[in-house]
Amino acid sequence: MKPIYVDHAATSPLHPDVLEAMMPYFNEYFGNPSSIHRFGRETRKALDDARKTIAQSINASVDEIIFTSGGTEADNMAIVGVAKQQSSKGNHIITTAIEHHAVLHTCQQLAKEGFEVTYLPVDETGRVSLEELQESVREDTILVTMMYGNNEVGTIQPIEEVGTFLKEKGIAFHTDAVQAFGTVNINVQTLPVDFLSVSAHKINGPKGIGCLYIRKGHALKPFLYGGEQERKRRAGTENVAAIVGFAKAVSMATSNIEDKMDRYKSFKDVMVKVFRDEGIEFILNGSTDHTLPHILNVSFPGANVESLLVNLDLAGIAASSGSACTAGSVEPSHVLVAMIGNDERTRSAIRFSFGLGNTIDEIEEVAVKTAAIVKRITAL
Repeated sequence: MKPIYVDHAATSPLHPDVLEAMMPYFNEYFGNPSSIHRFGRETRKALDDARKTIAQSINASVDEIIFTSGGTEADNMAIVGVAKQQSSKGNHIITTAIEHHAVLHTCQQLAKEGFEVTYLPVDETGRVSLEELQESVREDTILVTMMYGNNEVGTIQPIEEVGTFLKEKGIAFHTDAVQAFGTVNINVQTLPVDFLSVSAHKINGPKGIGCLYIRKGHALKPFLYGGEQERKRRAGTENVAAIVGFAKAVSMATSNIEDKMDRYKSFKDVMVKVFRDEGIEFILNGSTDHTLPHILNVSFPGANVESLLVNLDLAGIAASSGSACTAGSVEPSHVLVAMIGNDERTRSAIRFSFGLGNTIDEIEEVAVKTAAIVKRITAL
């Protein structure tokens, strides 16, 4: 039985071409890019070329890209950095109830330090109301942080409309685009965001590397002190091998976005058709109109999520839920609770997420096996 991986929203397999691009920078080209001798110049060129590739992928300038250890650090850098930089102007931050914990926990920590945080609610599809955001803005609002596309249900927020409004108000706007980058087109020349977070391991790059886009004219207070790397905004010797791999992954991920969107949509259509044909009860979670193409979140009423995941794993299928399992107990997804409340639907939800290596035949197999498992569990 060949296992089938449909948990690409959690992490994605390293593309062989990415590994090949990285290998020389583990042994042959090992110099510190801050050194002026030939060993340093070699890695500095690789670093500069990688930054250029990543900047071009979102139509940014090279000096607007800051390398980080991943999406979590990029989120922290933007939120904490802006909050501390602009604390003299105000102490109010707005976010949403369905953010990744890298954002939620950062905002919670800032609240302990005296900042005020407003958590916007979402509708049943996971979308924020622009009107509620506008009503939440105050004179002392200094930052809004809102994810581009949700990692659990795939819902895309009205980023352009929100950004346009905030630009008129002169309020900094950060978006966590970790799940969206590489699956939808992002152009910061037209997208009105000031800070944007990206992570490599969601797009078949290495773990432990990401970046933060910082629009020219916007400043933040760094929270790492040391050398003058990354234009004095992020101290520490750069992870050249990972950055080279990151750039290679970005180059591949952004070269065929339209094809991927069509392929992943066909995967969703196949799964839904099989579920209907098999006659099982299911509910799609998230928005059907504003959604990331690679994420499908489905509730199976009457089926316990732990039983579903264990049985899927036994059947060779790697999927996930938005729940955190600790010491045998499952906490309902904060995303689904914010969308639909804490009921049976939140406790029977499975996330299928597609990516490199998946085929239409695999996805059909996943759907058929899932339907059989649901029938068996709900018949008990």
